[in-house]
Amino acid sequence: MTDHGELEPAAQDPGSIDLLAAALRRDAADLEVYTQVLTGALADALPADAVVVERKRSMADRMAGRPGRIERLDVSMDDQRLSLTVTQGRAAGEVCRVVRGVVLSRRSVPLDEWTRELAAAVTARARSDARARAALERLLLGG
Repeated sequence: MTDHGELEPAAQDPGSIDLLAAALRRDAADLEVYTQVLTGALADALPADAVVVERKRSMADRMAGRPGRIERLDVSMDDQRLSLTVTQGRAAGEVCRVVRGVVLSRRSVPLDEWTRELAAAVTARARSDARARAALERLLLGG
């Protein structure tokens, strides 16, 4: 980071996308933790309507006042929607191209590729959005 609070040029190159993807993946071994960390990071970096989280609440979750476990995470940015579905402890990623609310194409991708696509989209947004840039820096610095 520079003295002016801006990302250094090295943090805006494709290598920084790899660094962000690694930071986003660091908790992927435990999908519940991964989705919680990811949801928090995205909530800080993106507008509220860009991230949609679907949860499943058991009776025990309801009685204890817990939010339940995350089943689906949709991230919409520009002409792209990234969906991550967690079923029976397995993650399934999907990348969609969307124009005016209509899905033109969709492809299933492994978790690593989904994370890289997400990192690229968040990095692109951080170039023009101070809030996203600050959230990205916190995530990369582990804070």
